[in-house]
Amino acid sequence: MPDPATYRPAPGTIPEAPGVYRFSDPQGRVIYVGKAKSLRQRLNSYFADVAGLHPRTRQMVTTAGRVQWTVVRTEVEALQLEYNWIKEFDPRFNVRYRDDKTYPVLAVTLNEEYPRLHVYRGPRRKGVRYFGPYAHAWAIRETLDLLLRVFPARTCSAGVFRRHGQIGRPCLLGYIDKCSAPCVGRVTAEEHREIVEEFAEFLSGRTDRMIRELERRMQQASEDLEFERAARLRDDVGALKRAMERQAVVLGDGTDADVVAFAQDELEAAVQVFHVRGGRVRGQRGWVIDKTDETPDTAALVERFVTLFYGEQAALAEAADDASQPVPKEILVPELPADAGTLQQWLTGLRGSRVSLRVPQRGDKRALAETVERNAKEALAQHKLRRAGDLTARSAALQELQEALGLDQAPLRIECIDVSHVQGTNVVASLVVFEDGLAKKSDYRRFEVRDGAQGGDVASIAEVVRRRFRRYLAENRDGADASHGADDLDGTDGTDGSGPELVDAESLPKVRTGIDPETGRPRKFAYAPNLLVVDGGQPQVEAAADVLADLGIHDVAVCGLAKRLEEVWLPGDPDPVILSRTSEALYLLQRARDEAHRFAITYHRQRRSKSMVASELDGIPGLGPARRQALLRHFGSMKKIRAAEVDEIAGLPGFGRRTAEAVVAALHPEAAAPPDGGNPGARADEQHSAEHQAAAEHHTAGTSAEGAPGR
Repeated sequence: MPDPATYRPAPGTIPEAPGVYRFSDPQGRVIYVGKAKSLRQRLNSYFADVAGLHPRTRQMVTTAGRVQWTVVRTEVEALQLEYNWIKEFDPRFNVRYRDDKTYPVLAVTLNEEYPRLHVYRGPRRKGVRYFGPYAHAWAIRETLDLLLRVFPARTCSAGVFRRHGQIGRPCLLGYIDKCSAPCVGRVTAEEHREIVEEFAEFLSGRTDRMIRELERRMQQASEDLEFERAARLRDDVGALKRAMERQAVVLGDGTDADVVAFAQDELEAAVQVFHVRGGRVRGQRGWVIDKTDETPDTAALVERFVTLFYGEQAALAEAADDASQPVPKEILVPELPADAGTLQQWLTGLRGSRVSLRVPQRGDKRALAETVERNAKEALAQHKLRRAGDLTARSAALQELQEALGLDQAPLRIECIDVSHVQGTNVVASLVVFEDGLAKKSDYRRFEVRDGAQGGDVASIAEVVRRRFRRYLAENRDGADASHGADDLDGTDGTDGSGPELVDAESLPKVRTGIDPETGRPRKFAYAPNLLVVDGGQPQVEAAADVLADLGIHDVAVCGLAKRLEEVWLPGDPDPVILSRTSEALYLLQRARDEAHRFAITYHRQRRSKSMVASELDGIPGLGPARRQALLRHFGSMKKIRAAEVDEIAGLPGFGRRTAEAVVAALHPEAAAPPDGGNPGARADEQHSAEHQAAAEHHTAGTSAEGAPGR
């Protein structure tokens, strides 16, 4: 592995001017291309302490054997040169946009004597006009079917065209007037080309002029008493309008714009683009990319995407000799990059006129941007589902984990723990289970952290691990292991929160195998995981490993996934395990960590909302736990309870008027009058009675569920 110090440029030799640099491996292949306002400042950052670099950057600089640079005059020139080098060398460490699908376009072969309209996928060719892209090929065919009655152009292949020309009979489309049949000479080459050019103008957005012209012809035919011709023109106008209706108007001012949105996680990002022409969505496309340290946030993703995408569009238009503009007048993005002015200047040069790069703030454009963002999130979710559902990928992930962590066998059961809180309050934790690489939601568990809440995440992790594995021992071992107190066990199963019953000696034969004697099914925690994952770094991992050692459990592997750099930590190892950013093993660990985080956050929000409600309703005379729950069930929220009148509350089962007045007075102290005309004795008697009743209700109701199975 090359040492970056062996090819580091001598101090002072790197210029401070703007420019573009490229790293090459020992064989001379370019592996990374970048640009910088100051080459010296940027390149020196690559030769800092290697241990402090991002894992992907560290891999790049240790793979490279040489660095070169080119000085340019302006940042715009640097942007252009960077794009050219990326397209020329295709460096492995640069971001690669891979289509989540191959988008079809409608091609018009103007380079042929008799131009053809057809669905096309593939590289652009010179002399061919392209419209789209469309989300589906059937959308193109439906549009063609509507428009061919108005523009009866050729759609057949070259072989079919020659064959019908030889036999002297048109195809079916020629007989039903959806083709002008140039193959048999019904129209000349010039007349057919005129039809095709009108079709291209219509798809280019000149729709209103075309419809007005047809309506004028229809009116003239009616005045000339050519009613059949007028009826056909009327149907043509209707066909054009139906074709336009399929492309909904999203921007009423007829704006030409591309709307870009991103959805991302720590490893990947999905990009969606809506192409709006004449105020209508003319096309849509999407990509999924692997993130790198060069694209840590949305602004950087915007810069990289706009550079690569519109540079490629301009190159395709030039190669195909396409007269259409490769860059729209306006590009709407979620965030502006740091050098937005330079990027906008470069885009203006590609288009030949001013291009606006901005973030929509309000109105229809903001609403459309939110729609595109929802599509991006859906695309990323679908991509992850396809990847998670791939049996081959799951098998590879388990095999990679076994090899990377040095396990005796593949971790067929993985459990992941995460802690959630807000500044140490309402501390909760979650435990999620993955079997064979898939989430097993029936085995999810959530915990209210008690003893470890004051000790931070490390103490909380230790408490959850201890409670989970004491339950495991209680369900599988005999006497001494099954006699842990209920305080160690509650909160890990799906009971009512009072904790499972203690296992006595007489019942041990029934539970020693981990089988529930009543249902005949395995108990939820009768099996230990092959791998326990904690959300965190070395301190959290060591805490979990110490707890397992104290409990005498030595057959469960432990690792931690640190979110900042996606490093995998093992107990007793001072250095983390670095998995490839494209590794299926890292993807599986990340998915388990994210699922645990989601489950913990959900429970934490529930606990927080309940505590907020309880704090407002606590201490109200006559309002015990049962009545508080009845209020919440009936009204649904504290907002509606505050808006309720005394009569509404008094009408609930189990409520009297005095209790209702007490609730209203507590929630609206500024407007409440003392009950019973301000008689202190009456209020004292009522409060004493209410406290007595609340105590009785508390005694019979029990406590709320602390642990419940995931649904």
